[in-house]
Amino acid sequence: MPRFYVKPMIFAAAALAAGPALAQRDFSNVEIKTTEIGGGVYMLEGAGGNIGLSVGEDGAFVIDDQFAPLAEKIVSAIEAVSDQPVEFVVNTHWHGDHTGGNEAMSGLGAHIVAHDNVRERLKAGLVREGGHTTPPAPAGALPVITFSHSMSFYWNGHDIRVWHPEKAHTDGDAIIFFKDVNIVHMGDVFFNGGFPYVDLESGGDLDGYIATHEKVLGKIDGETKIIPGHGALATKADLQKTVEMLKDVRSRIQALIDEGRSEDEVVAAAPLADLDAAWGQGFINAERMTRTAYKSLAVAE
Repeated sequence: MPRFYVKPMIFAAAALAAGPALAQRDFSNVEIKTTEIGGGVYMLEGAGGNIGLSVGEDGAFVIDDQFAPLAEKIVSAIEAVSDQPVEFVVNTHWHGDHTGGNEAMSGLGAHIVAHDNVRERLKAGLVREGGHTTPPAPAGALPVITFSHSMSFYWNGHDIRVWHPEKAHTDGDAIIFFKDVNIVHMGDVFFNGGFPYVDLESGGDLDGYIATHEKVLGKIDGETKIIPGHGALATKADLQKTVEMLKDVRSRIQALIDEGRSEDEVVAAAPLADLDAAWGQGFINAERMTRTAYKSLAVAE
């Protein structure tokens, strides 16, 4: 059966599998914005993590796929710039705003690729502090190709290198370099313009997050285009600004830890209050950043 005949069934099944909480969210007004970066590489924005896309004769190569209910819109956006099917989807980590479309994409014939830990976390699900539960993903959403440290693709004329930092946003992050066209997708290891979400319950670590920024800075130049996990298309200067902010955050919180203050005492001191207007207007505000930094740094003591 041709792919376009099965699309409605696949998209409906993926939306149903997304779970009741996600099903209640209204995605009807979400539009997918497509921005050409160069060399047949695009950034797609909608709801959730930014998508990377390479198109060419080999087939579409996709990085992340947002939420399940957006799968049909995302595929339509891809089809607007490519007449080839999606062959690979690389997940930068396991969170649902980056992997929600996996089942629909695999149902259309794509091979899902991710770090070993992404498959394990998607398969197991997670019960978080406070009781919020991420259920195990359906079998069709699981990566069928995994890697431990790095891997390469030679696709659509590109030299694509995938690298895993040990602990940063999670314990399963992947950073993807398009070396020949000087483009990098950092997933949620980079929130452009805001405090980042360091998912400690998924193996994330503030020191590792900062170290990863510094390692990427050493691999890029002033002409590099960076697709962040969230936020606008970025440059090396944007990443440098963010890592300087995070080092400042770490220094402030560490000083209070060294004084012997508890987590609540550190939060009450509001050490990041002056940064909130510039960096705390997104997903993570100053208080949440303070708690995350405290927990990450205190564990390392």
